[in-house]
Amino acid sequence: MSYNIDLSGRVALVTGASGGLGAQFAKTLAKAGAAVVLAGRRVERLKTLRAEIESGGGDAHVVKLDVTDHDSIKSAVAHAETETGTLDILINNSGVSTTQKLTDVTPEDYDYVMDTNTKGAFFVAQEVAKRMIARSRGAAPGTFIGGRIVNIASMAGLRALGQIGLYGMSKAAVIHMTRAQALEWGRYGINVNAICPGYIDTEINHHHWETEGGKKLMAMLPRKRVGQPQDLDATLMMLCASQSHFINGAVIQADDGFGV
Repeated sequence: MSYNIDLSGRVALVTGASGGLGAQFAKTLAKAGAAVVLAGRRVERLKTLRAEIESGGGDAHVVKLDVTDHDSIKSAVAHAETETGTLDILINNSGVSTTQKLTDVTPEDYDYVMDTNTKGAFFVAQEVAKRMIARSRGAAPGTFIGGRIVNIASMAGLRALGQIGLYGMSKAAVIHMTRAQALEWGRYGINVNAICPGYIDTEINHHHWETEGGKKLMAMLPRKRVGQPQDLDATLMMLCASQSHFINGAVIQADDGFGV
């Protein structure tokens, strides 16, 4: 038995799409046929990604989004649906971090991380879910396909790690948020799941793996390596596929065995 995951006709909103995992998620969904809405604060980078996706035959749109601004969330989601039609998929990916001991965290640090990773992620999902629920209630029998929300959490939300405790706290909240959303929204055909990546090499941390500290950390990993953004493609596609209708409230570790 084989599956061909075809997302043609689906619309996916990807937050934090201007780089790193978000950009990879958007390109992967576009290759599978989805129309992707690229959302983030760095609009010029989003436009560059849109051009890349369109040059490969994909369909991409750009909306400005600041997940720490509730009005921006409502405006971006409305804009996305005006351009592309109703949203079928949300990849809730925006995130920030700090590196410091918990005793050094200031109120400003706390708000910076929590406002984006937890509060922002919650209200983005809420705004999209409201629209998915309304569509579900108004659909003719047998015509509603359902929605997919994929929250991007982290292994740091499952396992306490030094120097990024605040980040881990924010992602632990995202994990519990995922389960609560799955419980409440599942009745409307919305499947909500989370991916917990391990250490992934992106442009933000690429230089770190060549430093003494980075090499020491890599040596502690089960297979002495870090992942690449594309290593999450299969997990992402599974959770967005029609075939995954029985997966709801799952928290999937994609960490190369780091959490074992």
